[in-house]
Amino acid sequence: MNHADSIVLGAAGFIGRSVVAELLRDGRAVVAGVRAGGRDRLESWLADQGVDRTRLHIEIVDIAQPNLGLTAEFDGIRDVYNAAALMRFGLDAAQARRVNLTGALEVVRWASRQPELRRLVHITGYRSTVDDGLEGDYRNGAYGASKVEADAAVRALAAELGVPLTIANPASVIGPGQYFGLSDLLHNLWLRKLPVLPGNRDTFVPVVGIDYVARFLARVTALPGTAGQAYTLLDPATPNLPELIRLVAAHLGVPAPRLTVPVSIIRVLPRAVTKADPESLVFLAGDRYDTSAADAVAAEVGVAHEPVGDLLRAYADGIVATRNGTVAERSVV
Repeated sequence: MNHADSIVLGAAGFIGRSVVAELLRDGRAVVAGVRAGGRDRLESWLADQGVDRTRLHIEIVDIAQPNLGLTAEFDGIRDVYNAAALMRFGLDAAQARRVNLTGALEVVRWASRQPELRRLVHITGYRSTVDDGLEGDYRNGAYGASKVEADAAVRALAAELGVPLTIANPASVIGPGQYFGLSDLLHNLWLRKLPVLPGNRDTFVPVVGIDYVARFLARVTALPGTAGQAYTLLDPATPNLPELIRLVAAHLGVPAPRLTVPVSIIRVLPRAVTKADPESLVFLAGDRYDTSAADAVAAEVGVAHEPVGDLLRAYADGIVATRNGTVAERSVV
């Protein structure tokens, strides 16, 4: 039997790999659960970051299977991080529910059987608890709906099984290698294919840096009072969407769209005209979010936001350099 004190599921993904790196830097012994094909990607990324991997075990998992599809056994697991999700638009309901719902529940069951369990950290979306009837409706997209359905189901099962649960609700997590949601908007801006901006002057698409999220998650389990809590992770200094776009446009030297179009109109226009994925429209809202609980934890564990303007400019540079992830950055001339 192998020994490790933490396991990260979805460890080859954008958030998961950064959590693995932070745990290893903190001297933790980590099991990284990846899907088939993820081992090499994770190893390569960690090597590029200069992370010591001597305390790392990489295992192939399928979180929708009993026992997560694990063949190896580990003792000493205290913290379980579920960063595994199908995170893309265009999924059908069965695809999304298998990982985002069924898989999430299997993780709760697996965690409940760990004799030294300290915490299960379930990572989901910042709008998963917004009650406006859009995010939870599969007709508006399976990705968002499956995350909303899973949020309630994970809470209920964890309570039933006595699993100490912390839920993290990150906003649009940005950093090198993230090409989802906001990246499409910024890429179209760079290509001068964003003639109008969806939403209105109050539309708020909050962002948060990957380093902040990874450090917060790696350290939150050490605080006993964080069990049973949910934390919204975003930078409240994020400007409203029109101002955000103007900031990036000025940095890239391209014109920013002057007009906004209400989401209700965007929904009925052809996608070829709007350049907007219909499933992304539920994220274009004016809601604001209470981050006070997360801010208090971040201060206690020594985590702070990078200046949001610097974060956005660096993110935009990466999108341009990689053509929104379609080419390796070092190959672009």
